[in-house]
Amino acid sequence: MTRARGEKVGTGFSRKARDIKEVGALRRFGGSKIGAVILAAGASSRFRAGGGSDPTKLVAKLDGEPIVRRVVGAALAAKAHPVVVVTGYARDWVEAAIAGLDIGVTFNPRFASGLSSSLSAGLSAMPRDAVGAIVLLGDMPRIEPRLIDALIDAFLARKDALAAVPLRAGRRGNPVLLGRGLFEAAMGLTGDEGARRLIGALNASELVEVEAPDTGVTFDIDTPEDLAAARRFGGGDR
Repeated sequence: MTRARGEKVGTGFSRKARDIKEVGALRRFGGSKIGAVILAAGASSRFRAGGGSDPTKLVAKLDGEPIVRRVVGAALAAKAHPVVVVTGYARDWVEAAIAGLDIGVTFNPRFASGLSSSLSAGLSAMPRDAVGAIVLLGDMPRIEPRLIDALIDAFLARKDALAAVPLRAGRRGNPVLLGRGLFEAAMGLTGDEGARRLIGALNASELVEVEAPDTGVTFDIDTPEDLAAARRFGGGDR
C-alpha cells in the first residue's frame, strides 16, 4: 500500500514488515526540502498518573478527534513533506489513531530512554535530500499549518540558518525546525533532552525566530486537567 507521498498506516501486514516498508518508502520517494517529524512515543506518565482514562494522552479526543491525529493533520496541511510519526509506548493505539493518513511511521523501541531517541529515529527517516525537518510534539494540538509554513518559509529565506523557532511574547515554543546542519548533533543527544540546548547555542544569523499568532506554540497536554482545559477552549467533546 505504498504511495508516492510516503506510505499509509495499515494493518494488513506484520509489524516488522510494516516498519521496513514505511521507512523504506520515505527514502525511495524522497520529498520536499523540509520534512516533518512528529514525536508520539512517550509514555504519558503524568496523564495516566493523574487518572486519564485513555491508554495514552495522544489518543484522547479533542473536538471529536484523537490529539495525535490533529497534530498529524496540521503537518499534512502544511508544506512539509514527508511526514514521519515516531511511535513507541502504546504503539498499537497511536497507530490506529493515525490510520489511513498519508504518512510514514517508524517505531522507536528505545522510547523509554527519553525523547532524544525518538528525535534520532525521526531524523534518521528523513530523505537524504531534505535540508531540514520541522519537529512537532504529538501532544500539542493547537499548532496550525500556517505557523508550520511560516517557519519553513523563514528558514529557507535565511541562507545561513540552522534552525527556526516560533516566538510568543518573548518566549520560544514549538515546533522547531532543525536544519540538516544540526541533524548529527541532534541525533547524538541522550536521555530526555530535546534540541533546546543546540538551539540556544546558535547565534543570531543561524537562528530564525518567527512571531507566533497565538499561544498554541506553548500549550501542550500533560495531564487530564490540561485536556479538560483544551476541551473548554475548543468546545470539543470527548
